[in-house]
Amino acid sequence: MAKIQMKNAIAELDGDEMTRVLWAVIKEKLIAPFVDLKAEYFDLGLKARDDSDDRITYEAARAIKRLGVGVKCATITSNAARMEEYKLKALTPSPNGIIRAELDGTVFRKPIPVKNIKATVSCWEKPLVLGRHAYGDVYKNCEIAVDGPGKAELVFTRADGTEVRKTIMEMKGPGVIQGIHNLDASIRSFARACFLYGLSEHVDVWFATKDTISKTYDGRFKEIFQQTFDAEFKDRFEKAGVEYFYTLIDDAVARVMQSKGGFLWACKNYDGDVMSDMVASASGSLAMMTSVLVSPDGVFEYEAAHGTVQRHYYKYLKGEKTSTNPVALIFAWTGALAKRAELDGTPELAAFAQRVERETLALIESGAMTGDLAKLASPKATEILDSWQFIDRIAERVAAGA
Repeated sequence: MAKIQMKNAIAELDGDEMTRVLWAVIKEKLIAPFVDLKAEYFDLGLKARDDSDDRITYEAARAIKRLGVGVKCATITSNAARMEEYKLKALTPSPNGIIRAELDGTVFRKPIPVKNIKATVSCWEKPLVLGRHAYGDVYKNCEIAVDGPGKAELVFTRADGTEVRKTIMEMKGPGVIQGIHNLDASIRSFARACFLYGLSEHVDVWFATKDTISKTYDGRFKEIFQQTFDAEFKDRFEKAGVEYFYTLIDDAVARVMQSKGGFLWACKNYDGDVMSDMVASASGSLAMMTSVLVSPDGVFEYEAAHGTVQRHYYKYLKGEKTSTNPVALIFAWTGALAKRAELDGTPELAAFAQRVERETLALIESGAMTGDLAKLASPKATEILDSWQFIDRIAERVAAGA
């Protein structure tokens, strides 16, 4: 069988631990036999990032912008324990944070539904989409640990040298201080991306902050969202029959848990990080969620929404086969290939990506699945497969339908 040809390459960003292992298996079993893959490869494993002082992360981001499409495996953000484990030179920042800042994008995460896995929130009838701002906040922060009493100040020095200065706290003893920031331009890009998504998917858009407490910081988000909506999208939303709704984040959480789903919930960076995991878990599994970073100028990066599955990786190193769910990794690849096909006008590649997704879900709905889903399936799973068996079975179904 002749392999499907690609006109242009995608940027491929490899990752860490168990997801790195499965990434290679997916490429070998699900992609290489069917597609003449064109990809510019970047190793974003923790040690490779440390060895390059994170240059490779910035190079990968530039490649995504240049090529228009990227696909990324899950990666480790280092901490003190990882620094010792991997013998790192220094603590490295989040690669996701770097890439998201470089692309000035918004992350959209959506559960992958299957008929035999019911959401634990019984009223959710439709997938709930999370739109996560991908710049600033705690992911681009500045922190200080202080060892005694003193004054903590927030200082802004204008370009002309004049200052704005506010006291954060008269510290009576040791403690910690953190500074965060955001940019009007990035917030506006976030708002536009969410409103455009709402129109393209024909869903309502909800946005929530805590502007009653963070009157200036969160208040700016609320203000820019409303300005952007009024100036560019109000009439378009009315014509499309969808709406924009703002509320406080705590009220949004309460409403979401009683909703039917089927809308876009726009969240600030940290809120989106936490709430997307909640939505994924309540929908079945962290491995059953798509994640795509969309930049204002139409660049797309597809990734797994979950982490590197450290516990399973240590079992793998002992020679054990694990039943790690690779669905989100598979859908990252199919999402990137489908977008490449859309941009390049290659319908065979698009059809292949759709076939892989369809056969993946059909396998689960037939009763054969990984261990995490078997705990939730109704009716019960007929087969619990390890990751390699699961990927092999998908490949067999794809080949049979080719």
